Amino acid sequence: MKLPRDLSGENLAEILKTFGYKTVRQTGSHIRLTTQQNGEHHITIPNHSPIKVGTLNAILRDIATHFDLTRDELAEHLFP
Repeated sequence: MKLPRDLSGENLAEILKTFGYKTVRQTGSHIRLTTQQNGEHHITIPNHSPIKVGTLNAILRDIATHFDLTRDELAEHLFP
């Protein structure tokens, strides 16, 4: 699946709320998110607009691994 090219860090943080992620803190241009679903998991995303495709791919791979999904399954769920 092709990833969105115009996604900002704030938009991604909002989208990830569907997986239980909550903003814990923001330091400079980085947002720290945490979820308790499927065990505790932390992720840091840059608050850039847009997020680079490689960075977005790495973030999605990390989240997909935590939830035992493939990156494409996660992307289809987040970006219908």
